[in-house]
Amino acid sequence: MQTETAKSSRWGTLATFLTIQAVLVCWWVAYYPGLFSRDSVLYLSHTVVGPWVSDHSVVYDALLWLSIRVTGDLGLVTLLQTTAMAATLTYLACALRALGAPPRSTTAVAVLMPFLPAVGAFSVALWKDVPFTLCAVAIAASCAGMAAARTVTARRLAGLGALMTALGLFRANGFLIVAVAVVVLVVVVKAMRVRLALVGVAAAALPLLLGNLVFPHLGIAAPSRTYVYHTAFGDIAVLYRDHPELFAPQDQALMSAVAPLSRWTEGGTCHTINPLIWRRDFSWQQADARAGDLLDLWRRLLLRQPRLIVDARLCRGEIAWKITQDEWAVGGQTYHFSRRPSAETYVGPAKVPDFPERAVFTLRPKSHELYRVADSWLLAAAEPRYDWLLWRGALWSYVTYLAVGLGAWALRNRYVPAVAAVVAGQQLAILANISAQDFRYMAAPIYIGMLLLPLLVGSVARLLPRRGERHEQAATPVER
Repeated sequence: MQTETAKSSRWGTLATFLTIQAVLVCWWVAYYPGLFSRDSVLYLSHTVVGPWVSDHSVVYDALLWLSIRVTGDLGLVTLLQTTAMAATLTYLACALRALGAPPRSTTAVAVLMPFLPAVGAFSVALWKDVPFTLCAVAIAASCAGMAAARTVTARRLAGLGALMTALGLFRANGFLIVAVAVVVLVVVVKAMRVRLALVGVAAAALPLLLGNLVFPHLGIAAPSRTYVYHTAFGDIAVLYRDHPELFAPQDQALMSAVAPLSRWTEGGTCHTINPLIWRRDFSWQQADARAGDLLDLWRRLLLRQPRLIVDARLCRGEIAWKITQDEWAVGGQTYHFSRRPSAETYVGPAKVPDFPERAVFTLRPKSHELYRVADSWLLAAAEPRYDWLLWRGALWSYVTYLAVGLGAWALRNRYVPAVAAVVAGQQLAILANISAQDFRYMAAPIYIGMLLLPLLVGSVARLLPRRGERHEQAATPVER
C-alpha cells in the first residue's frame, strides 16, 4: 500500500512539474529569446568586447557567453530558466505538502502561478535575478523539508550551503541575505546549530573571496567604484536636493567635478538612483576617481544627519516593506519589464558599447499569436490597481510571516518559521541597500508567499475547532 502511495506521489509530482513547464514554455515561445533590459545587454557586452568585469554576476555572464558561443543565440538560457522555475516551484509545493499544507490547494496554486506574468514572463527574462530568485525559493523549500522532518541532517545542511553559496554568486548582496537567514535558522532549529552557522559563514564568504581574490587573477576586473557605492551617491543627491545648506562650497565643488549641481538636484529623488547616475552629464570616470572623497562626504553627512540618511534608505527600499507603490513620485512606480523590441536604445556614446552580437537582443517570437496573447495579458496585469497584489513582494512577505506563525501553532512544529528565513533576509537586505523600485528584487517573497496561502488557510481551519473545544470545556460544569 505504501509503495502504491509513493508511486502515486511521484507521478503527481511529475505531473505538477510538466504542467508548470508547459505553461512556461508558452511564455518562452511568445517572448523568444527573452525579455531584456539595459543590464541584460551589459551582461553580454563586456564578455564579448572585453575586459570581463564583475559588476553583476560572473556566473550568469558566463552562461550568456557560453550560450552565444554554442548556439549563437540566448534562447537556451531562458529555456533552461523555465525548466529550473518549474522544478523549483514543484520542489516548494512538495515540501509544503509534506509539512502539512493542504495537498490539492497547494498543487493548484503551484500550477496556476506560471500563468501570472510576474512568474511566467519573469522566467524568460535575461536577468541574473532569475536564478537568484530560484535559489532563494529553493532555500525556502529546503527549510520546509527540514520543518517536515523536524530535524536537520548533514545532507540537507550541505544542500542549504550550496544554495546559499549560489545566492551570493548571482547577486552581490546575497551574503547579507544569507547572514540574516542563518541567524533566523539558528534561533529556530534545535540540532546542529554550530554546523549551520559555519555553513552560513562559508556560504556568505565564498562569493566574496572569489570576487576579491580569485576573479582578478583570472583577468576579471573588479566592479567600478561608482557601481559599488552608487547608493551612497544617491543619498548625497537626496540630501543636496532637500537640504543644500548642509553642503559647504568645497563639497559642491567636489560634486560639480562629477556632474553639474543641477544633475544632483534632479537626481535627488529618494526612490531611485537612476536619474542621477544614468544620465549623460554624470561622469562615471570622475565619480570613480573621486569615489573616496564622495564617500568621506557621505560619512560626514551620516554623522551629522543620520536620520536623513536613514529616511533616504527607507524611501529607496520601499519595494521591500511598502505594500503600495508611490505612483505619482519620480521613480516611485514599480518597475516590471522594459519590453523593448531591440537593444538599439541601450548602445552608443555614453551608453553600452556596441558589439557584433548585440542583434541577439531582439524579440523574435516563435508564435506571433502567443506573443499577442502574452503581451496583452502582461499589459493588463501591469495596471496600477493590481500592482500591490501581483508585483510587490512586501505584501507577500507579511503573508509569509503570518502563514509560518500560524502554521507553527497549528502543527505544533517549531521548525515551520524556518521557511520564512530567506524572506526575512531578502526583505532586510533590500531595505538596507537597493537602487530602485524593481519588482525583481523581491520576486522570491511573492512566490513563497503565494505558495504558503494554502498552509495559512489550512492552519486557520485547524485552529478554529481547537478554540471552540476549549470554550466548550470551559463552559462545561465540573461534576462533583
